[in-house]
Amino acid sequence: MIKKLFKPSEKYEGVLPIQIYVMKLFFLLMFLFAAKDAWIELFTHQKKWDPEIAIAWCAMAAYTTLSGLGIFRTLKMLPIMLFMYFYKGLWLCFVAYPLWKTKQLSGTAEEEWAQIFILIVIPIIFTPWKYVFKTYVLGRSNQVT
Repeated sequence: MIKKLFKPSEKYEGVLPIQIYVMKLFFLLMFLFAAKDAWIELFTHQKKWDPEIAIAWCAMAAYTTLSGLGIFRTLKMLPIMLFMYFYKGLWLCFVAYPLWKTKQLSGTAEEEWAQIFILIVIPIIFTPWKYVFKTYVLGRSNQVT
């Protein structure tokens, strides 16, 4: 049973089942926690919105809600996961790292976010990068139509 997790599966277009299950877990976590927080913020916000903050909350609600599809259509929704890697990676590079480098990160709200965002390392490790390159860069697919 455990060996099957580490063997390419035709069901998942040659991707390892363990990779699929880890990504499903992260899609589920995004959907259950981040989507909930975003929608609560949108529905309960009382004051006039700062346009940039509103854009951020709307984008967060949209992408985390769409991540719910990734629970069932994991490979098709991989671009949502790639989007998450990209924005969190950018934030870590441009916000957290400069603060850390100048010893100003400790004890800040940014430190709390950095501790959450650094967890992207886990799904990055389990992302089927060969599949991503073949499918989304080269435009090829193993899927029979």
